[in-house]
Amino acid sequence: METINEAFATIDTAMLLAWTWQLFAAALIFVIGRWIARMITGSLKRMMSSRGLDIMLVTFLGAILYSVLLIAVVIAALSQLGIQTTPLIAVLGAAGLAIGLALQNSLGNFAAGVMLVLFRPFTKGNFIDAGGTMGTVKEVGIFSTILDTPDNRRIIVPNAQITGGTITNFSAYDTRRIDMIIGVDYSDDLRVARKAIEKVIAEHEKILKEPEPAILLMDLADSSVNFAVRPWVNSDDYWVVRGELMEQIKGALEASGCSIPFPQRDVHVVSSPDNEKQAA
Repeated sequence: METINEAFATIDTAMLLAWTWQLFAAALIFVIGRWIARMITGSLKRMMSSRGLDIMLVTFLGAILYSVLLIAVVIAALSQLGIQTTPLIAVLGAAGLAIGLALQNSLGNFAAGVMLVLFRPFTKGNFIDAGGTMGTVKEVGIFSTILDTPDNRRIIVPNAQITGGTITNFSAYDTRRIDMIIGVDYSDDLRVARKAIEKVIAEHEKILKEPEPAILLMDLADSSVNFAVRPWVNSDDYWVVRGELMEQIKGALEASGCSIPFPQRDVHVVSSPDNEKQAA
């Protein structure tokens, strides 16, 4: 009897040692595999960056590659534990199909992310207006794009919402044109007003000489004669220069004797004998 008990104890110990070894090997496979996946992903990202690929594309492809490699590592670790991975892969495939049908919007965002990476309507650091939001592109992820707004807010926009609408990239070119409408009074001398505006444009150091600034008489409006003022600046200087020009042009017009009118309307009251009787 004691011999039988000893035999069972030996078997239990051997099974425990075998299971412990399998568990240790599976954990080792997972840890080393994850390290290798990170190493391969990092090497590929560095190689793509060295060849001048867009940082947004590098980040996007790196995330996809790491996810695929990590799934392979998990399957290898489960195989080491003695779990049959073939049925598991079939179950994962069926579950993936069911999840895909349930998450159609997410898959649409994924497809939109692929389109953004391939066609690159914008890149990291560009200031854009897309998906009803304006901001600087921080990152294009698998399902969403991260924008930082000028007032220091972070907004996450679904990729499908971006590709499904109009995208305005304010940083696509190195230069931008400032479009301003400057109105003067009908009684002002238009030549004097034009010279005052031209002087401000010519003396501003951040306004580009090429393309040449344009000052055009645009409209004979209800309350003012409107000039269209269109100088060119570097894209990074757009808002600063626009604010400075508005202030300087106003001061120059006032110094030259011109005025910037505000909307006004003349009202003529016509009285009739009946109205006069009622008033009396």
